[in-house]
Amino acid sequence: MSPVRLIILLVAGAAAVGAALLVRSMSSQPAPEQSAGEPVEVVREVEVSSTRVLVARADMRVGTLLTPEDFQWSDWPEKAVNAGYFTQENNPGAVEELSGSVVKTALIEGEPIIGQKIVQKGDTGFMAALLAPGKRAISVEISPETASAGFILPDDRVDVILTYDAEVPTERGMSEATYTRTVIENARVLAIDQMFGEMDGAAVLTGSTATLELAPKQAELLAHASRLGAISLALRSVSDADENEGAAIADTGLLSGEGAEGNRVKVFKNGSRGS
Repeated sequence: MSPVRLIILLVAGAAAVGAALLVRSMSSQPAPEQSAGEPVEVVREVEVSSTRVLVARADMRVGTLLTPEDFQWSDWPEKAVNAGYFTQENNPGAVEELSGSVVKTALIEGEPIIGQKIVQKGDTGFMAALLAPGKRAISVEISPETASAGFILPDDRVDVILTYDAEVPTERGMSEATYTRTVIENARVLAIDQMFGEMDGAAVLTGSTATLELAPKQAELLAHASRLGAISLALRSVSDADENEGAAIADTGLLSGEGAEGNRVKVFKNGSRGS
């Protein structure tokens, strides 16, 4: 055999051995592990059109008197906007329009405002929505002189003071005396019919009727007291509003005659007195 042919055979043999070793090495490597059932996360950005909807800024219970601070505009998916929602596009003045309304059904933070959950001023049931559960609304006649010169406003707290004349027995017989007593404390003012008037040369707000929020027995007491004498309202400090956990206090014993001085009471009627 010629030397050239021998060299060619040796090179071919070496190449075959190298190829065999390469194939063996590749076949011995473990295949990459892939956990079965592992989800593959695919991230896609989708542009969603939105509009601004009027929502509650915080949780609000039934009977809450709404102020502008109780509302806020929030982005809302356009496809999820209900026809009853107030949108900034269609109702730009909704905050001012709905301020002064009363919560009829409890609202949670971020919940869209709808007409069915609030009672607006002038609507039927507005006063009933203002009342706390178990309370009654009762009105009493007042005047600037008996209502802190017109400075009493809705949601203020007042004391109800009764002034009346009674005939009491003395050593010389029956004698007439004037008595004054606080019959209800910390009553909440629901409404007061006010108009501009003048007092001591200055313009003031005057009212002829105040509506108070009271428990049923306290409402009876106020009606009874208004027949016995003159009713005055004393404005209380804001810091005293939480006294007795915010509930009104009343001396209902007057209904049964307890604490009534004398045997005969002079009743005030339109500024004059009668027996």
